[in-house]
Amino acid sequence: MSLPYRLARFLAVGAVSLATLGTASAEPVKVGYLPAIGHAKYFIAYEQGFFKKEKLDVELVEFQNSADGINAVVSGKLDVGSFSTPAPLLFYSKGSDIRIIGGIMGQDGSVIIKPERSYDIRSIADLRGKKVATVRLASSDAVLRTALKEAQIDWRSDLEIFELKNPPAVIESVKSGQVDAGVVWGPFDLRAEQQGLKVILRSGDLYPGHPCCRLITTSKQLKDPQIVERFLRALLQAERFSLDHRKETIDSIAKYVKLDHATLEKSFYSPNLDQTTDPNTKGVQKFWLSLVASGFIDGKRPLDPIFAAGPYRKAIESLAKENPKDAFYQSRLKQFKERNQ
Repeated sequence: MSLPYRLARFLAVGAVSLATLGTASAEPVKVGYLPAIGHAKYFIAYEQGFFKKEKLDVELVEFQNSADGINAVVSGKLDVGSFSTPAPLLFYSKGSDIRIIGGIMGQDGSVIIKPERSYDIRSIADLRGKKVATVRLASSDAVLRTALKEAQIDWRSDLEIFELKNPPAVIESVKSGQVDAGVVWGPFDLRAEQQGLKVILRSGDLYPGHPCCRLITTSKQLKDPQIVERFLRALLQAERFSLDHRKETIDSIAKYVKLDHATLEKSFYSPNLDQTTDPNTKGVQKFWLSLVASGFIDGKRPLDPIFAAGPYRKAIESLAKENPKDAFYQSRLKQFKERNQ
């Protein structure tokens, strides 16, 4: 065998070995999401290659509501997911092994009605005696119940709350007149408006700055915090990417949320939607207290063990160090210190 032939053979084998090694080093991560604008960072990170860049082989699994998604996380069918704030807190309060590692979105909920009902439904107080459709365990649902309590309205007896499967079902129930009002989130607020309904309240008006859809996992999955850190790095880079690449961002989202590009852009870049990946420990603690006060959950179990913010702190610190002149990462590092320390 000649030297050139042996060298070519060696290089070919080496190339195959390196390719195999590269594939093997990609850690599989199964991620649960809802087909909502607030979960768009998953879609951006996947389509724009940030998961691959962090050597993660991500599989995205769609769910229609938070309860089903959290059951999948707790049972080990998912490695990570983001399913409202009250849902993981409720499951945790009942003993489930849940850890909050970050956030995917905040605020974004809406109360919708028929336009002709504007004369008698203008505020949270006007929901007394009405029929209201929600999606159980959604953040918007919990914000509604908390706001009702603050208005001295007992959500158990002073109105009728119908817990439906998903936002499209809520929209249909409002359109048909089966209920007087409904609670949805983006992009379903825009869908509701396109179908002739009206947004009368925003969850950010009822509970300014409230967290939504926390990133959750289990203590078992946290045994390798470096994987969690890489996952969060990918999401942070997706968040950063979206600021300067609107077209590519919307193209990525459109593969998962079936709406026209103009509607997707209006919803994703809405001032009512908080896109930060930060765990927002202080915000979740406040949410927990409001849920306990409203009778949504009991507060017997200590909350502190649910937080696992270490991987996020390392993720944002590493990105800030790698990009010292990028104001985005520096601002997110400052935000972490304000919201979590």
